[in-house]
Amino acid sequence: MSQNYRKWGWAMYDWANSAFATTVMAGFFPIFFKEFWNAGVPVTESTFRLGVANSLASLLFVLLAPLLGAVADYLGRRKGMLLMFAALGVSMTAALYLVGEGNWPVAMCLYIAALIGFSGAGIFSDSLLPFVCDREDLDRTSAYGFSLGYLGGGLLLALNVLMTLHPQWFGIESGTMAVRLSFLLVAVWWLVFSLPLVFLVPEPGDYRHRIAVNVLVAGLNRIWRTLHELRRLRNVWLFLIAYWLYIDGVDTIVRMAVDYGLSLGFGYKDLILALLVTQFVGFPAALAFGRIGNRFGPKAGIFLALVIYLIVTLRGAMMDTVAEFYALAAAIGLAQGGIQSLSRSLFARMIPAGRTAEFFGFYNMLGKFAAILGPVMMGWVGSLAGSPRVGILSLLVLFVAGALMLSRVKVDRDGLFGDH
Repeated sequence: MSQNYRKWGWAMYDWANSAFATTVMAGFFPIFFKEFWNAGVPVTESTFRLGVANSLASLLFVLLAPLLGAVADYLGRRKGMLLMFAALGVSMTAALYLVGEGNWPVAMCLYIAALIGFSGAGIFSDSLLPFVCDREDLDRTSAYGFSLGYLGGGLLLALNVLMTLHPQWFGIESGTMAVRLSFLLVAVWWLVFSLPLVFLVPEPGDYRHRIAVNVLVAGLNRIWRTLHELRRLRNVWLFLIAYWLYIDGVDTIVRMAVDYGLSLGFGYKDLILALLVTQFVGFPAALAFGRIGNRFGPKAGIFLALVIYLIVTLRGAMMDTVAEFYALAAAIGLAQGGIQSLSRSLFARMIPAGRTAEFFGFYNMLGKFAAILGPVMMGWVGSLAGSPRVGILSLLVLFVAGALMLSRVKVDRDGLFGDH
């Protein structure tokens, strides 16, 4: 199998799972959770419940991620475990279709399980990156995956928005039923477009049959060894702390932006259209950030994205019109794919051979551990102040602290860490 086929098969998984990130996580779930499953509940309470759901899913994932990565490397089953977690995400997303009005506890539990499936599969997708391309092509390949994710997620979201705004065009009885059917469409999309990875990306390494107890013990031993190694690699753990801080702000904006707009009184149709703007701006922007990473180094590209996020957060606290929300959505589209893809490719450069899932387990653990803090902090601060505008300003702390920590990481133009 040629390397180009492997790259394409790997990148198509970003196309597949981005349907969940856009239609469900960032788009319809926050709206449906507030207006259908929490009908009649005060906006601050429904916002808090959504924040708790996101944070609880992140906490559970944090507890699992390092062990999952270590076990996958030990067994030589990175792709196999990706598909197992993707299956969990697909099935739980499809089940959201069945949840009736007002039944927020069941919707919350299914969403948490779907998030764990989505996040768990992300560990193993990231861990395959060094196996599908050469070292000098990491920035471009990582950006290629994110750009396809923006395009694929945006196309399905556009279809779902049309179904919701004009259900009669599709023979659907109401906008509410269109949203419920959108959850089913996401599940099918996620499943079907995962197939290129199944057939075109080989499992790196040989599968080893192990007794379950031995696998867990070996996994825990590998985690302990990795923790000791990270203590010796100063630039690595400085980068991981920086990533932990700034990606918290990024993920919180992704998960809470629509809810924030609803709290300001914007209509859900405008908010979903703004999300489409983010997706379609993000497609070329992610590719452009890949070129920036190759030309000036991934660290420079990450700093550029952080500046954009600082501006977005400050303007977001002051905006009053839907037009401003559209403008900020476009700005987020410029930065989001870039900061994600360059962080992934920068980290991929430092991973020891044969231990990609293990190290990416820690990388993803820190990203999701950060997401425990952000949504709850935004909801809690906004609730205390009685204003969602104050809540979003709390995210400035995360972006500034992350930038300061990243500035201490010594990386050359090729993205190589000084102590590795």
